[in-house]
Amino acid sequence: MKKLFKVALVAVCMLFMGNFAKAQTKIGYVNTSDLIQAMPELKTINTQIDAFKKTFIDQLQNLSNELQKGSADYQAKQATMTDAVRTMKQSELADLQKRAQDYQTNAQQQVEQKGNELMKPLIDKIHNAINAVAKEKAYTYVFDTSQTALLVSPPSDDLMAAVKLKLAVK
Repeated sequence: MKKLFKVALVAVCMLFMGNFAKAQTKIGYVNTSDLIQAMPELKTINTQIDAFKKTFIDQLQNLSNELQKGSADYQAKQATMTDAVRTMKQSELADLQKRAQDYQTNAQQQVEQKGNELMKPLIDKIHNAINAVAKEKAYTYVFDTSQTALLVSPPSDDLMAAVKLKLAVK
């Protein structure tokens, strides 16, 4: 009888604990992409990234012009070249094209790295604001709707307005 009473008591406690834990779970959502677009700092960051990009674009344009000029020169003089000179010019053009492609790849990587570096403080600021709002409003989980599509979501759990208020963004 004592054993049965203990088992029943444990089962009842587990039932109450399950309901208590369920009552504590609160889920909210926010669209961080829209939030980033609304941030005034984004315009400054985009301007800095564009200026950084321009340095690479100018150099890439110079390489492209040099390649076009060399190719046009090769086409014009190809018929009068000896085999050895033709092979050398083809090799020079191939090398120049490879340098231009390598430069473009390197430039893209550097621009992406610079963009990530410039965006990090903004993203950290947004995440800190989301965490603060979630803590204030007692949300256990907050989903990013820019990465996850919510099929059903009550408007009352949208934290966008509260996070924008926290960040002083319109």
